[in-house]
Amino acid sequence: MPATPSPLPPFDPSDPLGLDDLLTDEDRAVRSTVRQWAADRVLPHIADWYERGELPDIRELARELGAIGALGMSLTGYGCAGASHVQYGLACLELEAADSGIRSLVSVQGSLAMYAIWRFGSEEQKRQWLPRMASGEVIGCFGLTEPDHGSDPAGMRTHAKRDGTDWVLTGRKMWITNGSVAGVAVVWARTDEGIRGFLVPTDSAGFSAPEIKHKWSLRASVTSELVLDEVRLPADALLPEARGLGGPLRCLSHARYGIVWGSMGAARSCFEAALDYARTREQFGKPIGAFQLTQAKLADMALELHKGVLLAHHLGRRFDARRLLPEQISFGKLNNVREALDICRTARTILGANGISLEYPVMRHATNLESVLTYEGTAEMHQLVLGKALTGLDAFR
Repeated sequence: MPATPSPLPPFDPSDPLGLDDLLTDEDRAVRSTVRQWAADRVLPHIADWYERGELPDIRELARELGAIGALGMSLTGYGCAGASHVQYGLACLELEAADSGIRSLVSVQGSLAMYAIWRFGSEEQKRQWLPRMASGEVIGCFGLTEPDHGSDPAGMRTHAKRDGTDWVLTGRKMWITNGSVAGVAVVWARTDEGIRGFLVPTDSAGFSAPEIKHKWSLRASVTSELVLDEVRLPADALLPEARGLGGPLRCLSHARYGIVWGSMGAARSCFEAALDYARTREQFGKPIGAFQLTQAKLADMALELHKGVLLAHHLGRRFDARRLLPEQISFGKLNNVREALDICRTARTILGANGISLEYPVMRHATNLESVLTYEGTAEMHQLVLGKALTGLDAFR
């Protein structure tokens, strides 16, 4: 006789597609650790930090993130956790479910500054910086964007000139996360040999990082300008394996992958807030979740949220198999950030006037995602990346 099939588990509103089945026990343990850290250290304070426009105790937070292995976590050696890319993605999702600013701190540290050193640095540079960055003792930043050159970094004006065996850097970088609290800046500059990367200790003479104020997005995040006024560096400050624009772009691809996951964390937070509100808020004698229009909104939000998480999982598996293409990362960033924004905006309509209150996470996530939509490649730039991949025709110039 055929065996009696096991009964199916009940439908889970928090995991309607059963995506947890794709995770290993180790994956779940990583997710649980990061989620618990965010619940303990970020969620009780984040509304106040956001309202005040600051991220106090950032150095302590960095050390705590280092202690749980979240900094440079998919890198190997030098004190890094050596986690899978799926596990790194899960961490990004949980961090951004708390706040985009916290995930940005981790992304810039690990996927931009640390990755640049790990991938393009000398052995001496790796030993000097990576263990202290993995522990959170040293915070890093990544200087590519300039005041007049955002989507077109090839036009950068920051330049480095040789003076004997030294390099002298002059220029400005803009919208740099972690800039004013960093101990080392990875700065990209034009040289006679093309674009090269440099490791700039932030206590170098001529270096300053004034913090950018008056932001209405990513308020719980340190954002700075970098000013390099004839900063003199020794020859060994040069990243030896990075030549041309491909170096910083490869770093950006690594960070964009984290955004594919992270944006779904912000979306999940807003969806959960809307679902809870719809179940408890009463109008016309019953919960608003009992009305057809509200249920339609929730159903559409759940569709896009969990499709986005499934896409992130797929890209993560490809990354771990070393089969992930930059165009596929563009696919993920374009879709997931755009859909996350729509989920946040729809959640705001369900919460009504309460949707704009910091008592709920919705408006905070929505305004943060306006920055996430723009940084590390605007939606338009990723559309053009995909357009070129699809047609074989370059529409950038």
